[in-house]
Amino acid sequence: MANYFSIILTVITVLSGLLWLYDARVLKPKRKAVIAEVETKTTKALTEEQIDTLAPQPKLMELSESIFPVIALVLVVRTLLYEPFQIPSGSMMPTLLKGDFILVEKFSYGIKDPLFQETLVDTSMPERGDIAVFKYPEEPNIDFIKRIVGLPGDRIIYRNKSLYIQPACAVGQKDCEEMKVVSTSLKADGEYFSGSSPLRTYDEQLGDVNHEILIDPRVAPRTMSYFNQPGTQKDEWVVPEGQYFAMGDNRDNSRDSRYWGFVDEELLVGKAVFIWMSFEMDRSSDSWLPSWVPTGVRFERLGSIE
Repeated sequence: MANYFSIILTVITVLSGLLWLYDARVLKPKRKAVIAEVETKTTKALTEEQIDTLAPQPKLMELSESIFPVIALVLVVRTLLYEPFQIPSGSMMPTLLKGDFILVEKFSYGIKDPLFQETLVDTSMPERGDIAVFKYPEEPNIDFIKRIVGLPGDRIIYRNKSLYIQPACAVGQKDCEEMKVVSTSLKADGEYFSGSSPLRTYDEQLGDVNHEILIDPRVAPRTMSYFNQPGTQKDEWVVPEGQYFAMGDNRDNSRDSRYWGFVDEELLVGKAVFIWMSFEMDRSSDSWLPSWVPTGVRFERLGSIE
């Protein structure tokens, strides 16, 4: 859907720009010539109303002149700088909640054209711990948001709900890092729920990023449904070059790289950086309101992400 919007916005911008240019270069000089000819035949200055009557600007040209600067600015901002994104599910709880509206920094992972999403300018690549928006590899027309856990060349293990990472080792490097468990510590129990079941909140230290994750003690490890990479165990993955391993912070309620594989760098949209609005979506089971109607505003959540 996001790509469709970019295509429509680009087409409208180009068409309105061409109409505006045609009017400025072709039609406007003709209107000025008509006005100048009339002015030579009278000693009084023409009023705006008389000018509009003598040489009216076509409505379509007037519309293009008024909307082109606005939508061109929107296109530039949305393509090169920031794009709004709504959190659709609880897979990134507790960091991001359903009903959060965030800004995605588009230039974090390269500047792309709005139509074909080809990289025009390389800027930087994701770092471990980044919250990234990307095109879902199995359905690229859908945007996903997860945390980058594994970088190209990393070996990742998710076993018994513990995350292990062995960072990539350069060719010829002798002092390579060993596989280590990612440090976690229990922070709270029962602050968040899945249905009526309390979830456990842990602090996780992922590289230089400290953040919270949720674990559902009722849910057993789902190893059998994990993505199986040839040459590795069922709960182990080696991240290929040019790709990334992404996971949700709500570890037992997130469909992520454990289930469908890796995120190609060409699918990256940008880095989530700011919550600009947050609506409370929880309601009692007997509420008459539709599920999409917010029940309140969470002003305390507004601000930079992490």
